[in-house]
Amino acid sequence: MSTILGLMKQNHRECDELFSSAEDAASTGDWVKAKADWAAFTDELEQHITVKEEGILFPAIESVNGPMGPTQMMRAEHEQMRALVLQIDAAVAAQDTQKYLGLSETLMMLMQQHNMKEEQILYPMIDQFVPNGAQLLQETV
Repeated sequence: MSTILGLMKQNHRECDELFSSAEDAASTGDWVKAKADWAAFTDELEQHITVKEEGILFPAIESVNGPMGPTQMMRAEHEQMRALVLQIDAAVAAQDTQKYLGLSETLMMLMQQHNMKEEQILYPMIDQFVPNGAQLLQETV
C-alpha cells in the first residue's frame, strides 16, 4: 500500500536528480543542457509544491486539523524557493556560472532542510490523519 511519505519522498529524490543534473551541466559550462535540465527541474518542483502539496495534501490535512503551523511554514518556504528559482532563472539566461552555483547552493540547502521537515513530520502526520491521502494524490495527479 502506498503512503504519502513514500510517494512524496520518491518525488523529492526525482527533483533532486533533476536539480543535480542541471547544476553539473552549469558547472561545466554546458548551458544548453543546463537550461534544459533546469527547466525540467523547475517544472517538476512547481508540480510538486503547487499541485501535490498546496493543491491536494495541505488542504487535506487542514480539513481534518484546521489551519496549522507545519503547513503554514511549508508554504512560506515554498515562497522562498520560488524567489530563488526566479533568481536562478536569470543566472541561466545570462549563462552566469558563478551566480548560478552560488544561488543553487542556497536553494539546495533550503530544499534539504525543507524536505527533511516534510518527510519526518508533515507527511507522516498526513498519513496518520488522512487515511486515503495516498489514493487521493494518485488519483488527482
